[in-house]
Amino acid sequence: MKQPLANILPVAPTPFHDDGRVDEDGMRRVIDCMIDQGVDAICILANYSEQFLLSDEERTLLMRLSLEHAAGRVPVIVTTSHFSTEIATQRATAAQSMGAAMIMMMPPYHGTGLSAAPQGIFEHFEAVSNAISIPIMVQDAPLSGVNLPVDLLARMARELENVSYFKIECPFAADKLAALIEAAGEYIDGPFDGEEAVTLLADLDAGATGTMTSAMFPEKIRPIVTHFLAGDKQAALDQWQKCLPLINHENRQCGLRAAKAVFKEGGVIRSEHVRHPLKPMSERTRTRLIELATDLDVMALNWGK
Repeated sequence: MKQPLANILPVAPTPFHDDGRVDEDGMRRVIDCMIDQGVDAICILANYSEQFLLSDEERTLLMRLSLEHAAGRVPVIVTTSHFSTEIATQRATAAQSMGAAMIMMMPPYHGTGLSAAPQGIFEHFEAVSNAISIPIMVQDAPLSGVNLPVDLLARMARELENVSYFKIECPFAADKLAALIEAAGEYIDGPFDGEEAVTLLADLDAGATGTMTSAMFPEKIRPIVTHFLAGDKQAALDQWQKCLPLINHENRQCGLRAAKAVFKEGGVIRSEHVRHPLKPMSERTRTRLIELATDLDVMALNWGK
């Protein structure tokens, strides 16, 4: 990539048929809808893609399908997290060989009681960085239960050639972003936030240059970032306030099911099925979601109609 990625790089949901099989045509439609939403890149096989419920064969299928269908229209980021350094490296090299523009990785973890020490985490990312030539985004999320102190992240940015993007979505993310940028900013191409943009304005204040949300309504969230980076902080605040009720409902009540429900409602995908042991939303929660999305005139609600 000639220019660092910025603005909004949402996570694509993985569509399934009602019986749980991967919906290949639905995946193509997801990619097309996201491109029409004006995203700056698409991330696949992430946590909000239900990556932890996919077989290795399904991962390969979805990676190949998504990269081929995107066909260079936008960069594609492939999540390659795994506890095994060897498998994480294999996934990263496969992603690069298929045309991924970037990979995203969480630190190695297998439940809160099984994680690597700081040096092991560094060596994990070092092995992957040495095996590829595309950028790596480090995902710092509470899901892993792994503490990634600023000094470790800064060391990775300074010493590992391809580690140049950071998605910070832990508690007090803005303070951590600011500290990381102060410690190693010249080595960082993309300080990003996550968590469905629920802390986006504070994270932009701290120096973030973009966000990785769900795919539910990036066309409404992207202007928050672009206004802010252009120096119009009032316009950024105004847009964030418009989006915040839907952002909050997704973040606190729906999780990864929100984008699927909106995409199903708008005809992007045929089913909003999530794989067991995940459960569907209550009808109460879903009704409020669709009402909020309708009030905001979310593109995906009408994309397939």
